[in-house]
Amino acid sequence: MLGIGIIAWIIIGGLAGWIASKIMKTDAQQGIILNIVVGVIGGLLGGFLLKIFGVDVEGAGWIFSFVTCLIGACILLFLVKLVTGRGRTRV
Repeated sequence: MLGIGIIAWIIIGGLAGWIASKIMKTDAQQGIILNIVVGVIGGLLGGFLLKIFGVDVEGAGWIFSFVTCLIGACILLFLVKLVTGRGRTRV
């Protein structure tokens, strides 16, 4: 069962990372591997933030997990753009 969980994390993380990169307009800079990494790290970040606010993320289901990954991935991409300064247009 552990293998199915890891595969599910990769699939949900990849999909969430890809959609987040479309929302944050960073898709041209990322490939499939980076989308998966962003989605999985976004899931960890989103889960951590939801736990801080007292939301039970343990047994919430697939849709909630996807939304958590998506929101966390968007936050992660926003922070990366903020730190690297790639979100600004230069004159």
